[in-house]
Amino acid sequence: MSRYTGPSWKLSRRLGISLSGTGKEIEKRPYAPGQHGPNQRKKLSEYGLQLQEKQKLRHMYGMNERQFRTLFDKAGKMQGIHGENFMILLETRLDNLVYRLGLSRTRRGSRQLVNHGHILVDGKRVDIPSFRVKPGQVISLREKSQNLDVVNEAIEVNNFVPEYLSFDADKKEGTFVRLPERSELSAEINEAYIVEYYSR
Repeated sequence: MSRYTGPSWKLSRRLGISLSGTGKEIEKRPYAPGQHGPNQRKKLSEYGLQLQEKQKLRHMYGMNERQFRTLFDKAGKMQGIHGENFMILLETRLDNLVYRLGLSRTRRGSRQLVNHGHILVDGKRVDIPSFRVKPGQVISLREKSQNLDVVNEAIEVNNFVPEYLSFDADKKEGTFVRLPERSELSAEINEAYIVEYYSR
């Protein structure tokens, strides 16, 4: 199954969560897409809730099913709570950290920055969005990419950088200080449903 590349606003409305992080798509029409969207009052089954939660998280990070499942299995081999470990592993992906630092306004945009070779990790170019960043590593922009308009605009509007990251707006570089805690990650996701979904 390939990565979803269709309209993100439709998907956000279907799942009832803002995938872009701006909240605009839910604000405008807070119901499912389609002719019968405003009148849908479907009560989801237990399985439906689990699937919806899994899809929310998968689309939030822009991953395909195989990548998502592989990372879930890897989280299961770590010490601690399976669901929390999984959320933390997702958060350490390079494309996500570029987004969290405010170098891009969306995760899709940050994935593109990484793919096109604009991002350096510890001074070395990395063009793999799923690259796992370790605490202490420095994420920066390539010298030629320092004046990209999309990056400058994103930095201007960004007013929040999580505590597990430090960011220097002048140098346009950030450090992954430590692994995030569950309380610092998305409260809209109930990871217990995802663990139940894959445990069937």
